[in-house]
Amino acid sequence: MPKKDRMSGNEAVAYAIRQVNPDVMPAFPITPSTEIPQMVSTYIANGQMDTEFIPVESEHSSMSATIGAEAAGARSLTATSSCGLALMWEELLLAASNRMPCVLALVNRTLSGPININCDHSDSMGARDTGWIQIYAETNQEAYDNFIQAYPIAENKDVHLPVMVCQDGFITSHAVQNIELLDDDTVKDFAGTYEPEEFLLNPGRPVAVGPYSISAYAMEAKYNQKVAMENSKEVIKKVGEAFGRISGRKYGLFEAYRTEDAEYVMLIMGSAAGTAKQACDDLREKGMKVGILKLRVFRPFPAEEIAEALRNCKCVAIMDRCENYNGNGGPLSMEVCAALFKYKVDIEAVSYMYGLAGRDFTVDHVYEIFDEMEDHVKNGTEIEQYQYIGLRK
Repeated sequence: MPKKDRMSGNEAVAYAIRQVNPDVMPAFPITPSTEIPQMVSTYIANGQMDTEFIPVESEHSSMSATIGAEAAGARSLTATSSCGLALMWEELLLAASNRMPCVLALVNRTLSGPININCDHSDSMGARDTGWIQIYAETNQEAYDNFIQAYPIAENKDVHLPVMVCQDGFITSHAVQNIELLDDDTVKDFAGTYEPEEFLLNPGRPVAVGPYSISAYAMEAKYNQKVAMENSKEVIKKVGEAFGRISGRKYGLFEAYRTEDAEYVMLIMGSAAGTAKQACDDLREKGMKVGILKLRVFRPFPAEEIAEALRNCKCVAIMDRCENYNGNGGPLSMEVCAALFKYKVDIEAVSYMYGLAGRDFTVDHVYEIFDEMEDHVKNGTEIEQYQYIGLRK
């Protein structure tokens, strides 16, 4: 039977790891993800799981060891944040290109510099094109649920790609929230055991693995990665539906919140979606037709689905928690605008930058953004594109 508890996001992910009981976890500490390997190692020391914990000398080594374990046919994972993810950069690409279905628990924290330990999405967004599936959580509950779903997605025979399970540093990772936990047997049955048909270092079928991929083969390998990423979209949805049957919490590529008749929509990821939903409810009570589209899966990017979800609104505010210095907007804005163009959805789209390095994002900010969209549509007032929200004057 499920049980109700109170946990931080890090506790929730560590609890899910204990329940799944993967084979190997190499890890190196970095704020704010340090608690995850700390708690997992405590579970192991107490005999509550039999995962092989490997302390390593850096995040680069933790991902290298994760890949090595996965190549040997073991279900593996690690955890990191911010500059730790950046130090893994080379290995992230190897994990995906070698089709290793490992999992990374990423606690989002801004990349240096200037050095800062608070939340934005610059770490995971910086890794958005490394070939990893990326799933984001709004709440501690979702962080827990997403981790349980990660291995059935990654290990699916039509996917075989690594999964990055993302949650917002400190906002969810350290804040305590009410949570509903599944029982151990239910999680173990759902996650199953990893019994790959084939793996890279299979002693039963030895092969020579070369250090270099020549031009005659490398492009085909990249194409196969692309196909696997496309396949993962349906797998993510099917796993989310199956998880709903055991938990009552069904998941898809995104959550449409009060968007059925919305004239103005805010598209946002992560914990700030909760703030946006509260503001949406407040404005609905005043008669304003607003809605929230909370993106859960950034890779694979659900371009067509987002375009269709926005087709009937008049204006969308695209909220980025990452600056990519291209002069036109953040990575989410670029992807959404491209999707709207590709699928011929002719609506106003405005790019906003918010919450960098942990800057507060409030319901008042959401009110102002919706008011600005309405004023633009009804009165033709110009909106400044690529705005920074909450910037000190």
